[in-house]
Order: sequence, then structure tokens, then C-alpha cells
Amino acid sequence: MRRTPDSTNTRLIPASVSIECHKQPNLTNIEEARSRSKSGPFSWQAGLLFLAAGGGLTFYFRYEKARMSRARIAEANKGIGKPLVGGPFTLTDHNNKPFTNDNLKGKYSLVYFGFSHCPDICPEELDKMAGMIEAVKEKHGEGVLRNVFITCDPARDTPQVLKSYLAEFHPEVLGLTGTWQQVKDVCKAYRVYFSTPADVKPGQDYLVDHSIYFYLMDPDGDFVEAIGRNFTVPAAAKVINDHIADWKGKIDRS
Repeated sequence: MRRTPDSTNTRLIPASVSIECHKQPNLTNIEEARSRSKSGPFSWQAGLLFLAAGGGLTFYFRYEKARMSRARIAEANKGIGKPLVGGPFTLTDHNNKPFTNDNLKGKYSLVYFGFSHCPDICPEELDKMAGMIEAVKEKHGEGVLRNVFITCDPARDTPQVLKSYLAEFHPEVLGLTGTWQQVKDVCKAYRVYFSTPADVKPGQDYLVDHSIYFYLMDPDGDFVEAIGRNFTVPAAAKVINDHIADWKGKIDRS
């Protein structure tokens, strides 16, 4: 202790005590620090951005994987040197005009083989074909798909018969017929089973059997993919729409 000489009263001050002024703590800075310590190095905005980017990459890689798979199928179906499905043919359409394989070029074509006296399968598949046509038009607009029905029964399916028959299903389905040999040749080119006998007499009963597939051809006239009876309309339309979307060349919409 030390004494103060100029005072009558004696006041003892501990020598070891020093008087200090303390600043009031900044509560705002403390709250910000606490907030940062709770959220860690990432904010919720950064988290959302990370999830969005991850979702976008996942979608892109899945799309590319599916596109490359379709490209491999289309390339494999072209075969080496000679197409696996398709080839030259000459027929007559239901307007009595010549129709060859060259008429399939310029746009995608959906080709189906059947006959007008078919009791159940052909009507069912033609109903599906009508649904596919509308689904493709809704996705890609008019004129990207040519729709062809080739008869396996040329003796009874004349151009006039086909025109009347197909009008019941969709106005954009074009019927094709020809001589027995012409129809046999096109069935062979498309690997379609053909059982119709030659030289059928009027009124003669006979069995007509055929393969049940839709054949999708690209604008170069090359076979792309076969769509079987097990496909629903939405599933079949997706196959067609995806191939059209993958096409890099020009499509004749006329």
C-alpha cells in the first residue's frame, strides 16, 4: 500500500490494481460468427445449385447413353454392304400410281405388312398405327413420317379395296399392292413371312399369314428398327420420335 500526501484522509489503493476501460461487445458480429459456424462452409443456396447441377448432368448422360444406343441399333441394322431389311421394290399405291423404294426416301417411313381380310390383328395394329401417326405429328409437326401399308394378299387387295379399307383407320396411311411376284419380292426384302398361294381362283379360300412388325426406315431409305406387337402406342411413338430427334440431316416435309 502507498499513502497520498495531499489528503487529510488516508485512502489505500492496492498497488497491483490497474483500472481499465472495456468496450461493449459487438452483438451483430457475434451473431454472424455463430451463423457461419452453424451453416459450415456451404450455404443452402450452394446446396441447391449443387443438386441442380448434379441432376442436369445425370439427365444429360442418360440422354446421351440412350442416343448412342439408338445409333448403334440403326447402324447395326444397316448391315455390311447389303441392308439387313429393305431393298428395291416396285408396287402400285391405292391411287393407282407407281411406288418404289425410292419413294420412301426424304423422310422417316413406317411400313406395315397385312391384308384387308385380316379378322383381328391387322385392325388392331392399324389402330395403333393411327395413334403413332398422331403422336409423331404432335411432337415433330406435319410431314416428317410417311405411313405405308403393304398387302400380303394381292389377289383380293386391289388399289380400290385398299383405299376404302385404310380410310377407316387414318387418311395418311398409303396402301400398296402389286402382282403376286412383286409382293413376294418385297416381303422377301423386308424378311416378312409370305404364305399367299399363287394363281388364286376367284372365291377360293386360302390362308394368309405374315409377320407382325412395323418397320421404321430413315430418310436415306435404310432400316432403323422393328417395332413389335408388344409395344404400346406411347412406347412405339417414343421410339419413332427419338430417332427423328437424332436425325442430323434434312427431312422433306412435303
